[in-house]
Amino acid sequence: MRILVTNDDGINAHGLRLLEQIARTLTDDVWVVAPETNQSGAGHSLTLRRPLRWRKISERHMAVDGTPTDAVLLAIQKLIPPPKPDLVLSGINHGANLAEDVTYSGTIAAAMEAALFGIPAIALSQVARDRHKIKWATSERWAPDLLRRLTRLDWPEDVLLNINFPDVPAKKVKGVKITRQGKKKLGDHLVERVDPRGEPYIWIGLLKETRPPEPGTDLAAVAEGWISVTPIHLDMTHRPLFRQLATVLGLAERAEAS
Repeated sequence: MRILVTNDDGINAHGLRLLEQIARTLTDDVWVVAPETNQSGAGHSLTLRRPLRWRKISERHMAVDGTPTDAVLLAIQKLIPPPKPDLVLSGINHGANLAEDVTYSGTIAAAMEAALFGIPAIALSQVARDRHKIKWATSERWAPDLLRRLTRLDWPEDVLLNINFPDVPAKKVKGVKITRQGKKKLGDHLVERVDPRGEPYIWIGLLKETRPPEPGTDLAAVAEGWISVTPIHLDMTHRPLFRQLATVLGLAERAEAS
């Protein structure tokens, strides 16, 4: 099995090194291609307005001066010789990727790009209430066996897996739960300040949770000390709305036929 390891925290991130070590427990054919710098919050963005450059660190380690999506695209199309990777692992992210985080996250986006190429992909994140005291040992302890099990999966098309490890010591993890995407909203907390030149600026902060998460969600699982595994489908079509749209637009017969 050939594995590509990437992330959004950058080529020098601790979580990337840890994930490479974990990948090597599955195979010795491991490649690392990651952004040159931290790209958290980059989402599924491509660099289209300037050329991309890459830096070869070693035979199987490369840094790309772009987004996580850029890194995966270049890795698959250019930087890694054939054959293509059998699996892409993205992370381990420094912090959670839960609920609507998936629409902003570069960690998730890297896995999305792999899925678009038809390659099974898993995003991994270590939840941390205190980002300066992140419990990497929890991911290190639980990820290897979990990944071994997941690689047996008959992978459906256009689906990636989003894994979040709870912010508890490894020995206190309760186990694994299959979850659905929860609901919260980033960007509700805005901090307004003035810079040294007297110009105002706004810093987008994280949402403070004011209500308990819904049972069965990724948010609830990690809050209770479980590892959350959420399957994410890239086809975002809302099919239940087809019939209503067809009625409003006078296309009922055509909608039913499709």
